[in-house]
Amino acid sequence: MLGEDEDVFDSVTWESPAAPVYEGGEPSVHSGPGFRQSTADSDAEQGPHDPKWEGYLITTVKDPVKELAETKDAYVSYLVSAKTNLPIFSTPNPSSRRRFQDFVFLHDHLVKDFPACVVPPLPDKHRLEYVTGDRFSPEFMERRRQDLHRFLQRLSRHPTLQRSTLLRAFFESTEWHVHMHQHVAHPPGPESSTGMLDSISDTLLNAFSRVRKPDERFMAMRENVDKFEEGLVSAERLWGRVRSRTNDGNLEPGEDLTGDYHDLAVAVQGLGFLESGITDPLNHFSNTLLEFSALLRHTTQTTTDPFLIHLHSLLAYSHANRAVLKLRDQKQMDFEELSDYLSGVTQERDRLAAVISGRAGSTGLGLSAYIKDRVDALRGADDDRSRVERMRKLDTKIKELQDAVTTAHETSDAFSDETLREQSVFQYAKEAEMKEMLGNLADGQIEFYKAAMEEWERIIPIIQRIRVDV
Repeated sequence: MLGEDEDVFDSVTWESPAAPVYEGGEPSVHSGPGFRQSTADSDAEQGPHDPKWEGYLITTVKDPVKELAETKDAYVSYLVSAKTNLPIFSTPNPSSRRRFQDFVFLHDHLVKDFPACVVPPLPDKHRLEYVTGDRFSPEFMERRRQDLHRFLQRLSRHPTLQRSTLLRAFFESTEWHVHMHQHVAHPPGPESSTGMLDSISDTLLNAFSRVRKPDERFMAMRENVDKFEEGLVSAERLWGRVRSRTNDGNLEPGEDLTGDYHDLAVAVQGLGFLESGITDPLNHFSNTLLEFSALLRHTTQTTTDPFLIHLHSLLAYSHANRAVLKLRDQKQMDFEELSDYLSGVTQERDRLAAVISGRAGSTGLGLSAYIKDRVDALRGADDDRSRVERMRKLDTKIKELQDAVTTAHETSDAFSDETLREQSVFQYAKEAEMKEMLGNLADGQIEFYKAAMEEWERIIPIIQRIRVDV
């Protein structure tokens, strides 16, 4: 249980930076980060790691329809549409119908094409509905529609992903399957090749290695992510407990508030039959209890459950952000390990040169070098000719390693810069979602308490009219 003074969302900055307004005739309701953005007037004020939008992309997912309903290949398609002023789109209002597998393809290939971007996760497909056969129920299709809608919203708020050709084709292409095959055959990124880094054994680059020279900027980011996820987990646990104790038929009697109010209403109604003089007021009171129980159940379904679903989705989104930070660390570790490997090969080459020139003996270069020379002697490979040949091979490897180290250093620096921009983008998206999520929760609670007050205020005059003879 959290203390009264502990804020589980203290890592969230509620005051968003002022977003430059895009000059256009779009509705003002969409004015948050990533909706109406332009860099035309603000490039001079922005830093190198600030996100730069080129326009807005407003997406919706609606109208789930069961296709091929009478066959074993039945599936659900969704109408995806958008409003945009991005120049990459050929129309300002693209739309198409897509199934869940199309969303999966979009997600997986955006992850491959943009490894430094925080690509939002998709809803989990491995649910009980796929086992029980209820995946075509209206409730399940509506929940999935909301999850997919949130997925596209997050893509639309990203200044890089919103301009990807794959996302454009997802909304516009009338031959999506052809486009998918072409994208697989000819990905936009460079082909991955086996380089010097891939030739190093797994014992060198292992999963348990750590960054030797951690960057304080990214250490602070990981701490913020840890704190943010800890707050989300605490909120999810606490609100899950509230939800289960308010409306959960699986709990023991006395732990389900809606059931308790219902049982109390039945008891009061039974009492009214016994008290003939106040039967009508007690029946009104019983009906109010039933209405309040139904109101609690309605609030759970329309406010608490969506809040918990959004919390869980935001936690998964944060995990995707953490994965990008981890990948940045891996890029730095690749550079550090390659540098160490180059240093070791260079030392071996210098040792051989010293032995050949007679300037130093192998005994002066450590136990490992001495043992290596003894083994070479036993194998008959200790003559100068073999050493010169080994030096030649080492010179070639040193040249390759030097190129690989330079490439790894440039990759690590570029990935770090991109990660800094990604953190700014994620901060924008996080603030927008937190504001939306908590705003919906507050609106739902306000609506609940207003309705509850109306119900109880109607019954108070009726109860007050009861006269008790002493």
